[in-house]
Amino acid sequence: MDQPTPRPAPQGPEAPPVTCARCGARSPEGAPPTWTCSVENGSRQYFCHDCARANLRAIEGRLDSSWW
Repeated sequence: MDQPTPRPAPQGPEAPPVTCARCGARSPEGAPPTWTCSVENGSRQYFCHDCARANLRAIEGRLDSSWW
């Protein structure tokens, strides 16, 4: 019934750096809007723009990144 309201991800300088789970590219201030976020086995993974574009069909098919 009463669900806790999800908190938005921190934005700005306090956002933690994000690393692409596929190629290791780093974004110094949180995930840019062009990156893709995936929850696999209960953990959140981010994929950079290039990795997301290269594997778009697998992402849309909801395949785990281990299948790419």
